[in-house]
Amino acid sequence: MPQHMNKKSGCKKDELTGSPSGPLLDPRGRQLRGQLKLAARVTMDHLRTGPVLFFDNTKLSYGNYAAVFSRIKDVFRKNGIDSYIDHCETVRGKSTGELRDLGERLAEKEPVAAIVALGDMGVAPATTILTIALEELGIPSVFITAPPGTALAKATAFYRAGRLCLCNIDLHQYSTAEDIRDQVDELIPAIMEALTLHPQRIDERASLEFALDTEAPAEDGFLSFAPGKLADGMDIADAQAVTDFFNKMRIGDGLPVIPPTEERYRRMMAYCQYRPDEVIAVEIGPSGQDIRARDIAVNAVLAGCQPQHMPILLTVFRAMAEPAYNLLQSVSTAHPGGDMVLVSGPLATELGIAGGPGCFGPGFPANACIGRAVKLVQINVCRAVPGISDLAGLSSPAEFSFCFAEEPGLSPWPLIHEERGDGKTTVVYVLKAESPHDIVDLLSQSADDLMVTLVDSCTTLGSNNAFIPGPLVLVLTPDHASILAHDGWDKRKIREYLHNHVHHSATRVENRGIVPVRPASFAGADPIPVTRSAEDIEIVVAGARGGHSAVILPWALHSEAVVRPVVLPDGRVPGSIEEFRNP
Repeated sequence: MPQHMNKKSGCKKDELTGSPSGPLLDPRGRQLRGQLKLAARVTMDHLRTGPVLFFDNTKLSYGNYAAVFSRIKDVFRKNGIDSYIDHCETVRGKSTGELRDLGERLAEKEPVAAIVALGDMGVAPATTILTIALEELGIPSVFITAPPGTALAKATAFYRAGRLCLCNIDLHQYSTAEDIRDQVDELIPAIMEALTLHPQRIDERASLEFALDTEAPAEDGFLSFAPGKLADGMDIADAQAVTDFFNKMRIGDGLPVIPPTEERYRRMMAYCQYRPDEVIAVEIGPSGQDIRARDIAVNAVLAGCQPQHMPILLTVFRAMAEPAYNLLQSVSTAHPGGDMVLVSGPLATELGIAGGPGCFGPGFPANACIGRAVKLVQINVCRAVPGISDLAGLSSPAEFSFCFAEEPGLSPWPLIHEERGDGKTTVVYVLKAESPHDIVDLLSQSADDLMVTLVDSCTTLGSNNAFIPGPLVLVLTPDHASILAHDGWDKRKIREYLHNHVHHSATRVENRGIVPVRPASFAGADPIPVTRSAEDIEIVVAGARGGHSAVILPWALHSEAVVRPVVLPDGRVPGSIEEFRNP
């Protein structure tokens, strides 16, 4: 992407608004779509010789889902196919590179073919990537999917490989073993075809059509239409026309956007000290594309950000790119949480990121635009498009924008950037999490009474942390913080008390919710804590005077909170956001 004016763009000023007009940059970035060369298919004799790999990503342990593989094997045995390799391993939390490594480990077992399952939910993208890796390693494979993961698996295969053999089965958590066996019987011909079809026909069988992006973005980074005009003839300086155009292409979040002209992009990049093609996050989302500095800048324009917001956004994406965050799965998970961005330190104040009255809501441009830009990158570049290639069943307002700050003077205790740094360095704290849940207590007059309310609010039987202990953010109003501090409670004491008292009885969480992911040390525990240690709990003071605090509960599925300092590329701590400005 050029940093300087392209001669063909002819950027000018709109006479009515004074806003830049000219060709628009494509918020999707680039899509390096490969066409997978499928492995050579095998004959029935090869399958009988074996072995055939049956890979279970652990989802077949749900309900009666194990009947999928058991029924396939029953049918195979009747056809003389009885040599198998069974491998069960989670794909959650694995990067694209780690999934390819897993494919290589499986290939060392020398299977003649592979049947992979199950792409039913958030594991669909990772399992698709594994199936692609097996094909690349010469192992003919078929991937069994189920709603709602089928569409997400198809999207991932479309963008990353162009073709893949998928077989869909309609499973429900209440499906009986008999129901599943009947569906598998109907699926057997498609499975056999996917593994044995003649070379001249297998590409057609594995080809994929997808609802989005029938044509890949142009290599020069610009949207393609007549200079100064949209496809329907509207002027690209018309923000509503641009918004309507993008909505048709499923670019954006449904809200009006700022047209991403090259001039606006250049202004945004003025506060980015990285090359435009600097990779910030590697191969993320269904599209499998790297998130580059220029992608963040273009989508920051769309979101309405100021150029000075770029250093915060770049730090946020570097934080989310850390393996602990599990960005690959988080961008399209069924969980309704957003990417919570908490900024702590002097740059938050300088940029006007709000942490006082109403900070979770409307009226604060920096909060709204920074949080919105984070999600726009995921929709546009990663192509985690709601309703199509994003599993969110209901979603939530947190997926529009979720950004706030710690404001100096509200807390009686050290702020995050003081606890985790030198007090001068601004940090971002990112967490995949639910929208804030209100904690009302207008009557408690002592810390002991208030803690009863706080403890009861920090989990529910329908929250992920009932089954997956992990990070938790408690946001106290200044009044609630004052009650606790007055009675001698500091952050350490609050954390330890919550860790020891927020829990569920083992019988209450057994066989409900989701399959638990807990530390080995929790085996046999009763009651079961919702945090692994007191250090999982973050205490923040924000908002207005009064009795409405909040708790922010995590996704936590192989996903941690990540804290990262906002520093210059050479590691120096900036004294002002202006130090990020390019000469």
